[in-house]
Amino acid sequence: MKVAILHEGSEDLKLVKQLASSLGYDFEALVQPFKVGRKSNFFKANHVDYLELVQLVEADQIDKVLFVLDADDPANDRTYGGYENTLTKLNPIIDELGLRAVSQTFICCDPQSRIGNVESLLLSTLDDEKKACIEHFLECSEFGAPDDTKAVLNSIYRKGFPRAPYNYDHEYFDELKEKLEWLLST
Repeated sequence: MKVAILHEGSEDLKLVKQLASSLGYDFEALVQPFKVGRKSNFFKANHVDYLELVQLVEADQIDKVLFVLDADDPANDRTYGGYENTLTKLNPIIDELGLRAVSQTFICCDPQSRIGNVESLLLSTLDDEKKACIEHFLECSEFGAPDDTKAVLNSIYRKGFPRAPYNYDHEYFDELKEKLEWLLST
């Protein structure tokens, strides 16, 4: 049996792959990823990825599903932005698709503020010195608007600290690790 992960973009999937690998799982052999794309697509029960996924679940080809999406910010999207709004709007879709019994959800965000994205989660796990360095660089650079760090954060971190990978032992990764253990264990 395979399992499925529905995700927004490549950075979300990259984090999940790296974390699964750090836990000793062969991600490629076990997981069928579905790149749903824009966050708003997660809230469309007739989205093409959902149609395919439901067929695979009903045919017993997929037995577990993990939804991975960003919380974003309610200031930018009152309907779907923020942890609570995302969860409140996604749960009825999961129920409508008949996937409640075989699915779990992980919402990427800064665990303290419960807003943001996968990059916010990653930044929240850095030590204060690295965090301050990246935040200062983003403030004084011309890499985009201050609220648009998503496009550059991982790149800056990888180039600035090439021998210092993210600390997957950080407590902020615990929830995602638990969900991956559930998803990938047989």
